Amino acid sequence: MEQINGHPLYRKHDLDSAMSTLWSFYIKNFAVLFLFSFAANILIQYITSTLDMSKLTSLTDPYEIIAEMKNWIIPMLGVLAVSLIMILILQYYIIFKPLKSDLNLFAASYKSMKHLLPYLLLMILFMVFASVAMVAGILVFVIGMFFAALYVYMIGLFLLPVLMVEGNDPGKAIARTFTLSHRHFGPNLGYTAIILLIIIVGSIILSSVILIPFSGSFLKIIADPAEASEAMNYLSNPWFILLSALASALFTPLTPILAAILYFNARAREEEAEQFAVSPETEEGKIRVEDLYARPYSDDHPDNPDNQSRTEQ
Repeated sequence: MEQINGHPLYRKHDLDSAMSTLWSFYIKNFAVLFLFSFAANILIQYITSTLDMSKLTSLTDPYEIIAEMKNWIIPMLGVLAVSLIMILILQYYIIFKPLKSDLNLFAASYKSMKHLLPYLLLMILFMVFASVAMVAGILVFVIGMFFAALYVYMIGLFLLPVLMVEGNDPGKAIARTFTLSHRHFGPNLGYTAIILLIIIVGSIILSSVILIPFSGSFLKIIADPAEASEAMNYLSNPWFILLSALASALFTPLTPILAAILYFNARAREEEAEQFAVSPETEEGKIRVEDLYARPYSDDHPDNPDNQSRTEQ
């Protein structure tokens, strides 16, 4: 297990400290995190632009729609692969760069790959859990669904830090993920909700700004759905791809930084609890609770203080 006490994010956090340390860490490492996120998001946006969504607007037969969407499988798998690798590298860099000053992004890229297969396995298991949680959330209407989504997202943030710091054992990683994520559960959920809200609102605002140069095409889709196939060509415009990647790159590093804060917060609280735990075997001379309820010595017991005083007389 890695020694993480010297990490700048390792401490007990409240809301103020969580937000301030997230912001300061983000600004301090902005150049590396942003440029790497930008490069990865350009690749994601490019792969997404190869999906010909305009064809769906002219199809009405469900079988034809399904047949067309089958062509999306390979590009979507490509997007998923790039996203997973991007998060994997960012998380490794965020956790270990402050602990190893000589670590750079290239070293983080290949060193993080040892966690890829365990992470994929955990993600598959986690998606099953997420599906069950979402179904349970739907059963209690919309609020339950949103709570279930937030709960699943919060737990998922612990997966990579646990793997990277505590080892690649999937079984142990699952157990530790649930243990640590439920330590200080309410605040963990609150921090996650706030950051997620910031990301969603910020993304909506930036996406709206990005659409301004392409507003003619966007309004044309709304005004005349019959011409949507032609108007949607802006999605493959190089400028749209570039601007979308810039917007995504601004928010991408926030998720792994939040994951590190949540993990280090849980570990710091766990360490504090272990330090204050009193062990009767190691703390000699301490009065134990059971001693307060011990039965008194009998009159003829050799350790009875009254008998000892009589013997001395």
